[in-house]
Amino acid sequence: MTMSLLFVLQSLILQIALNWIEEEKKEKVATKEAYMRDNCPAPEMSGDQAALMEVCKKLQALIDKVDEERYDAEAKVQKADKEIEDLKIKVVDLRGVKKPALKKVRMSADSMLQALLGSKHKVTMDLRSNLKQVKKEVKEETTDTVGDWRKNIEDKADRKKMFETS
Repeated sequence: MTMSLLFVLQSLILQIALNWIEEEKKEKVATKEAYMRDNCPAPEMSGDQAALMEVCKKLQALIDKVDEERYDAEAKVQKADKEIEDLKIKVVDLRGVKKPALKKVRMSADSMLQALLGSKHKVTMDLRSNLKQVKKEVKEETTDTVGDWRKNIEDKADRKKMFETS
C-alpha cells in the first residue's frame, strides 16, 4: 500500500467515526428530553402562593427520593468495589508473591549492624580479633647442597683435572 492510499483510508475512517459520534450525541440528547417529558412534567406556575408552595413541597419530596436512590446506588457500588479488592487480594495470595531479585550490596559488618539496630547503638565488630593466631614456621634452607662458592669452584677444578689427565 502506498502512503497516499493509506492516508486517504485513514481520513475516511476518521470521518465515519466523527459521524457516528455526532449521531450518538444527538441520540443522547433525544433520550434525555424524552425522559424529562415522561418523568418531569412542566411545573404549573399559575396560581397563588399556596399553590407554588405545594409545587415546591412536591419537588422537595422528589429530590429526597432521588437522593435516597443515589445514596443506595453509591452504597452498592462501594460494597462491590470492596468485594473486588478482596477478590484481587485473594488472587494475589493464591498466585503467590514474586520475590524481587536482590541486588548485591557491599556493606561492612559495622554498617550492617548500624542499619539493623539504628544509629543509637554504636557497635563495632572486628571479625579478625576472634580469629585463632597461627604462627608460620620458617623453613630452614639446607646449606649442605649450596655450600661455599669457593669450595664449589675447587670441586669443579678437580673434575677438570680428571678430564685433562685422561
